[in-house]
Amino acid sequence: MNHATRLNIGVLAAGAWGTALAANWAQRHHVCLWAREPEVVASINGEHINHQFLPRVALPPELKATGALADLCSSDVLILATPVAALRVTLQALKSLYGTRPIPPLVWVCKGFEPKTGLLPHQVVHEVLGDVAAAALSGPSFAQEVACHMPTAVTIGSRDLALAEQLADWLHTPNLRLYASGDVVGVEVGGAVKNVLAIATGICDGLSLGHNARAALMTRGIAEIGRLCERLGGHRETLMGLSGLGDLILTCTGDLSRNRQVGLALGQGKTLEETLAALGHVAEGVGTAREVARLSQELQVEMPIARAVAAVIAGDLKAQDAVAQLMSRAQRAE
Repeated sequence: MNHATRLNIGVLAAGAWGTALAANWAQRHHVCLWAREPEVVASINGEHINHQFLPRVALPPELKATGALADLCSSDVLILATPVAALRVTLQALKSLYGTRPIPPLVWVCKGFEPKTGLLPHQVVHEVLGDVAAAALSGPSFAQEVACHMPTAVTIGSRDLALAEQLADWLHTPNLRLYASGDVVGVEVGGAVKNVLAIATGICDGLSLGHNARAALMTRGIAEIGRLCERLGGHRETLMGLSGLGDLILTCTGDLSRNRQVGLALGQGKTLEETLAALGHVAEGVGTAREVARLSQELQVEMPIARAVAAVIAGDLKAQDAVAQLMSRAQRAE
């Protein structure tokens, strides 16, 4: 297939991010968006809007939604837009659906570690499906902006660099640029841990600690991501790209960031329960913080900021005390 080919793209899960990508790719390809909720399917097909997850954004009439997973069987590429916690069950459903037939290339767009196992998405994919063509898409990308066709650049990472390059060619649009990477671990770790740091910087801003403190948190945070990335087999240089530093800057400073909103609320003294209830969407940094704190302890990786965030989320530490704890750490060389 050359870059001008119109593909059949199946997108699994019609949350804000899945819907935004589906709307963007509908400029070039035939896109079918699977949703679990019948009312979401009806509103996309009937009104060209996803009232539940991406309200007030007009969707292209070419975009079709379905509630039947079997409708995606003719896809050339499958996009997995479920949260990390639902990735395994989604893969198992695809395995049952395809049976002995080959599964087309998979691209997951969720960020985080699987709850309880601490596995990265590519490890979950390998456990369920074995050695299949697969890649991770990550980078600085708010769903609303992508859905509205605003300029965005992201990274697509795979252990198979040639596959990443092919997918980048297939999935780019006039306003969505993809850079290929052969470091899937680096791409995934950067995308996951930056959500934890967004909660940290949100707490910092919620406590009105100033721009100096925010910059320090982000800078020391990228050092923490680098240590974990290397320990898990990724490359630090990947984190200087879109899926690391780019995503960190956006998520820590952008007001559309759900994880930053969680941190702001916690810094202002609200409980986690009322914060998440008011948000109404998944903030993947909450679950990721717990997994990162546990992993850093198991792997003996120094990640004081991530651990402090996990302690605040668990209710073991007050936001103000977490800051005091970080500032009182022993002096050391950068």
